[in-house]
Amino acid sequence: MKSTFSRLFVAISLVLLAAMVLVSGSFQWLATRHLTEQTVTSLQNDAKVIASLYQASYGDKSISSQDFYMALTVAISVSGADAVICDAEGNLLMCADAPMGCEHIGLRLDEAYRDRVFALGACTDKGIIGGLYAENRYISSVAVTDSRTGAPRAIVLVSSPVDNTLTGIRRFSNTLLLITILAVAMSVVIMTFFVRRQSNPLRDMAKAAKAFGHGDFNARVTTSGHNPQEVEELALAFNNMASSLEKSEYQRKEFVANVSHELKTPMTTISGYVDGILDGTIPPERQRHYLQMVSDETKRLSRLVRSMLDISRLQDHSGIPEEQKSRFDLSEMAGQVLISFEQKINDKKIDVQVHMPEHPVFTRANQDAINQVIYNLVDNGVKFCPEGGTLGITVREGGNKVYLSVSNDGETIPAEELPLVFERFHKIDKSRSQNRDSWGLGLYIVKSILDSHGENISVTSQSDRTEFTFTLPLVR
Repeated sequence: MKSTFSRLFVAISLVLLAAMVLVSGSFQWLATRHLTEQTVTSLQNDAKVIASLYQASYGDKSISSQDFYMALTVAISVSGADAVICDAEGNLLMCADAPMGCEHIGLRLDEAYRDRVFALGACTDKGIIGGLYAENRYISSVAVTDSRTGAPRAIVLVSSPVDNTLTGIRRFSNTLLLITILAVAMSVVIMTFFVRRQSNPLRDMAKAAKAFGHGDFNARVTTSGHNPQEVEELALAFNNMASSLEKSEYQRKEFVANVSHELKTPMTTISGYVDGILDGTIPPERQRHYLQMVSDETKRLSRLVRSMLDISRLQDHSGIPEEQKSRFDLSEMAGQVLISFEQKINDKKIDVQVHMPEHPVFTRANQDAINQVIYNLVDNGVKFCPEGGTLGITVREGGNKVYLSVSNDGETIPAEELPLVFERFHKIDKSRSQNRDSWGLGLYIVKSILDSHGENISVTSQSDRTEFTFTLPLVR
């Protein structure tokens, strides 16, 4: 399987190579075209100048033959081209490199080419000049005619070997190729550094994910701030996910430890009492008493299992479906729950203060779930309210919400404990010696139910008074 680095490296290299080939090819084509056009234009100009000089020397005699020879030699030496002059029959009369005589004197132009030059007056070609040169050349030919009669007098041919032009193009191409190779090499080095830098965070994430798979939830991805925004956001999201996993794993271990601790005591008690009855350690007249204690412990375990099932049911749903909600009077429900605690309230001589509107306060929610919320809060308030203390229930409207508060006198909850009161198995009394009927799940269930409704609950505790307040939608 290819790595991100190799994929990016290959992709960028191919794009870079294709771009360099395209640029180099286009530039070489333009340079070849430019040099060819420049060569042909130079030959055409030279041919016209030499034809004019020849006309002036041999036509109207405005300059001497010696001056013509000298001007011809200078013109050809400056341009670097070859020039020959043929008569009207195509016989070579003169070479520019040796005006007074050379080996080409007497050679004859191809008749068809000669006729075409006289017919057109001037022409430019690329190829072999029949009868004069054997190699490919750029050729510019100009016909010289009699100024009075217009009769053909001569042909001026100025040419340059194609290889001379190609030599310059090859030299230019070699230079361009060297520059291209250097540019590609530098780009590859820079690209390697860049791509590796981009893929390092991804490699770190892979290592961290592998560490998670082996149970190490402390692994994190380092964010330097120099990576692209998308990579930084991915790294931050990954670290947040790692923190959530670490917290979930901690909560899972804590949950297992808490459940084990809570189950250990009643199971040990039940086992001890039953063994005492079976082996005769507990006398017959005391067995009923201890069987009652076994029954109480069994009921406590049953309540724990029921609470755990409630929690599991709440966590399996992201929210309470609308078809499970109904419209009801929250004040009436709170009053009914309060009546169910009448015996416990009277036993502790608790003073109850109720503040509710005289008219019905309707809300829309799951009745059974909200009934459990109020029950758990009142049960919690009665449990921690001292004998002769005050228990308060308040229902009030505000905007599009209805607020229900349950308060009680009692020991103030430390500020550092307030954020933890809704966690599973959390108890202010770490020794767990008090309130044996409490598992520390009541408030967790309350918050889970309200979360499933999309509502909030808060707690305040000061001056020996604690108050829980939750919200529900107000239905007019």
